[in-house]
Amino acid sequence: MSNKIKHFGLLFILVFAILSPVHAGEPDKATILTTTTDLADITKAIAGDKAIVKSIASGKEDPHFLTAKPGFIVQARDANVWIRIGLDLEVGWESPILRDSRNLRIQEGAPGHIDASAGVMVLDVPQQRVTRDMGDVHPYGNPHYWLDPLNGRIMAKTIANRLSELYPEQKAIFQTNLKAFEKALDLRMFGKALVSRYGGARLWKLHLKGNLLQTLDADGQRNELAGWYGMLIPYQGYSIVTYHRSWIYLTERFGLKTPIELEPKPGVPPGSKHLARVIETVKNVQIHVILQEPFYSRKAADLVSEKTGVTVVVCPNTVNGAAEANSYLELIDIAVRNLTKALEIR
Repeated sequence: MSNKIKHFGLLFILVFAILSPVHAGEPDKATILTTTTDLADITKAIAGDKAIVKSIASGKEDPHFLTAKPGFIVQARDANVWIRIGLDLEVGWESPILRDSRNLRIQEGAPGHIDASAGVMVLDVPQQRVTRDMGDVHPYGNPHYWLDPLNGRIMAKTIANRLSELYPEQKAIFQTNLKAFEKALDLRMFGKALVSRYGGARLWKLHLKGNLLQTLDADGQRNELAGWYGMLIPYQGYSIVTYHRSWIYLTERFGLKTPIELEPKPGVPPGSKHLARVIETVKNVQIHVILQEPFYSRKAADLVSEKTGVTVVVCPNTVNGAAEANSYLELIDIAVRNLTKALEIR
């Protein structure tokens, strides 16, 4: 056999390995492995019963600090599709898992590797060279973008479109499921009355242009504003403190301010000198809420609360981060409701 024929044969095997499905368990379903539970839930909404969707993370840990356990590598070995948050969230553990899985279908650059950050609105993109002295700063921007419900909508579209390319025979199902997810999210964001009157896409467009409220006032529809946006709109311009800079996407979307974090730098635990600055800021700016994730110690937040009377709100920032946060939409709902409740009693 000539070298040319051998080369063609190896190339055919490689392409077949990348594109053909692995049938582990259920022969008519693709296996999709996501890095986080948020991605898993959105992917399940899009794929429906046409795929088996699993997540590397459980939702109860800080996703920055996962390790490449052998069990993760085994899961990656059998996956048809890998979906990541990107923006270096998984920088410490994604590469070893993919490398050791030896699964050509899901390596970075392969058709089965999907980066959900494509197209999302990214905040905190550094304007200078990133150094370790700055703390755990991500050079491509803040990776916690899923906490903006608009980004959740964009993520769903990216996943639906990429899965449609990989499995064109299921495209109609994926796109139908995408529309259902978008509508469910829009209803929670703006309320049924406004979505029925304007449509979710137009409401988002008006919101992004900054003239949603003016339009509602002109149409006599301001009283119909409900959902997450309706709940938090009375508190636009208010300030809160967060532990890590993970909540900035939620606060930016709903017009809240975060003048300071409990961490002096991203990923650096708070010390006494910085906490003194936090306490001073809370008093001067009249901040009444500290928002933090369950996997961080409450010691610093409780100290600030003791000195200032600020309310500490512990809230999951990932699906399954708490028992009640069992879906992406419920995750955002919990955060909005907890914040609203804390701000109401200020």
